[in-house]
Amino acid sequence: MKYLILFAFLLSGFSVFAQKINNAYNLRIAETRAPVVVDGLLDEDAWKNAEPAKNFFMVGPMDTSFAKVLTEVRMSYDKDNLYISAVCYQPNARSYAVESLRRDFAFVKNDNFLLILDPFDDQTNGFTFGVNAAGAQWDGLIFNSNGYDLSWDNKWYSEVKHYDDRWVFEASIPFNSIRYKKGIKTWGINFSRMDIKVPEKSAWAKIPRQFNVASLAYTGNLLWDNPPPDAGTNVSVIPYVLSGLTKNYQTNTNTIFKKEIGADAKIGITSSLNLDLTINPDFSQIEVDRQVTNLDRFELFFPERRQFFLENADLFANFGYSTIRPFFSRRIGLGVPIEFGARLSGSLDKNWRIGAMDMQTKSMEETGLPAQNFAVLALQRRVFSRSNIRFMFVNKQSVNYSPLENPGKPSFNLYNRNVGLEYNLASSNNRWVGKSMFLKSFSPQKNSDDLVHAANLQYTTKKWLISWQHESVGENYTAEVGYVPRTDYFKINPKLIYLFFPKAGKVLNHGPVVSSTYFFNRSFRRTDNETMLGYKFTQRSQSTFEVWASDNYIRLQRPFDPVNTGKGSLATGTEHVWKAGGFNYASKPQKMYTYNLSGQYGGYFANGNRLNLAGDLGYRFQPYVNIAMSTSYNHIVLPQTWGVTNFWLVGPRTDFTFSNKLFLTTFVQYNNQQKNINLNTRFQWRYKPASDLFLVFTDNYYPSPFAVRNRALVLKFTYWWN
Repeated sequence: MKYLILFAFLLSGFSVFAQKINNAYNLRIAETRAPVVVDGLLDEDAWKNAEPAKNFFMVGPMDTSFAKVLTEVRMSYDKDNLYISAVCYQPNARSYAVESLRRDFAFVKNDNFLLILDPFDDQTNGFTFGVNAAGAQWDGLIFNSNGYDLSWDNKWYSEVKHYDDRWVFEASIPFNSIRYKKGIKTWGINFSRMDIKVPEKSAWAKIPRQFNVASLAYTGNLLWDNPPPDAGTNVSVIPYVLSGLTKNYQTNTNTIFKKEIGADAKIGITSSLNLDLTINPDFSQIEVDRQVTNLDRFELFFPERRQFFLENADLFANFGYSTIRPFFSRRIGLGVPIEFGARLSGSLDKNWRIGAMDMQTKSMEETGLPAQNFAVLALQRRVFSRSNIRFMFVNKQSVNYSPLENPGKPSFNLYNRNVGLEYNLASSNNRWVGKSMFLKSFSPQKNSDDLVHAANLQYTTKKWLISWQHESVGENYTAEVGYVPRTDYFKINPKLIYLFFPKAGKVLNHGPVVSSTYFFNRSFRRTDNETMLGYKFTQRSQSTFEVWASDNYIRLQRPFDPVNTGKGSLATGTEHVWKAGGFNYASKPQKMYTYNLSGQYGGYFANGNRLNLAGDLGYRFQPYVNIAMSTSYNHIVLPQTWGVTNFWLVGPRTDFTFSNKLFLTTFVQYNNQQKNINLNTRFQWRYKPASDLFLVFTDNYYPSPFAVRNRALVLKFTYWWN
């Protein structure tokens, strides 16, 4: 293990003095004295005098030539806003492909243009803004060089116009909507264009096809004539008022009328450091989670969607791995009202970033749950060219609470704390990435075997992906504010992918995928193993097809119900071995009708069998209506007491996007494993940028639409005031 860490440090050491890869790509930006009207016409002097960025390179399907479809980008600014325009040429600009006018669209399913910004020029963290060809906006945060989070939402303005041979994008981004270092005259920048009908993905600064277009390692330079203007005092207050009613038909209680008022505030401490405050927050307008059929032995993960937790969320949420998270914000306010909270996050300078959060929840008298305080501190220091070291401290504290004072009610821990340190490796060309981390938890009466260590290293080229990961989690490691579904194990996970690239034909690339995951207990006795061998084909039309086979072994560490319905449990220590095979297919995205299909068949626990078929079907009446249907069917045959079990999960969804400001979504989920039908209808009117009116109706019933279990109706009004 120590050699792996040393190897990672040596690798990043090679890139200490490495020059920025695309340092030769420079775009000069000059201040405009004349006003710019965001209307898509591009008739202002700012555009006539601006230097163009053109001659885009193809990123996909190949990356060895200039782009077929032409794009020209210009930028300017004044004391308040950053301006960008893009002319996207194509043979028939009125024949474009988009899903809808919904914000933060799926990148691969829409003709689009994106701006990638690295205001610190550190090739690590940044922003992305863009539109699809119908004018729907896209904005998000970029973290760890090429990961991005589209849940972030901010205030900016854009317009799209269509002509016979092009579509034109124009936008203004207020300086107080982004974070940047005062006085810096060079920003990292890139532009991306996707035309799925050609199909072609391209970028201004050249990017190898194995990386996504948000990769900050391959940005060029935006050269300012003068340092960007100081954003000045930046204070935004976002109040809300809410009215709603709920009724529980199962308990036949009276209808509950709800009236709430609260507010968020954003205070720009500096141009790169932001303080977020919230009082009595409410998140009833957040889209409902997508349900899944639960056949897992461990807790399922559902992503954070609440806006307050999202800016610079990578500082908090990305510490560790997908199943070792010392902090998971959905643990805060889960069925418990949040009283107030504060969050300081951003960059102190080019090398240091900070995230500090404190949240207070209310007590629940009916359950005995005390008021609790959640405090988190994250510090990140950049090292070498693009790597970083990160420290995290998480504290959950029960306030004014003693278990002895609540006889007959559940007992809760007085505190739970986590301390962690991790090193994130990113080579200058992004081929080598990795991580090494350590965690320790502190809880009452648990002070041994509570350590975590994990590390991974991945090498990526156009043809090869080779990775190694291992994890070690102590039996008493506890993260009450985190997501760690499994403890008391040691895991290794090697993976290899190789791609062949035919010189001609419909197939763009194909190749094998091999991976194996081994779990051992603390005595290094094998408890789980899954070895998979697959073969994947990617066509030039962007459709994909994969077949796979797997060999599985599980020795249960605790009793487990293989269908999670309470019919019975398999005993601890029993061993289960089976083989399975399956396929995955995704259709080309440029058609009005798209579909993804997958299936698997093979053994299951207790010498049983499992058949799974799943599909996602979609049809768009672009750009206003998008209809989708997600279906999953499981047929499980087990010995008595379980017998034959059939699980259906059906989720039709309809999106009406009357404009890029007016949305109506209806989502139905039928889940016979949970014995529930959920209906969620959400109307949103964005009457001003980042200011909304929501009307949300939620129904739960089973087994028929007339057997109502509970019902809720909420009207919420928010306003973003600067």
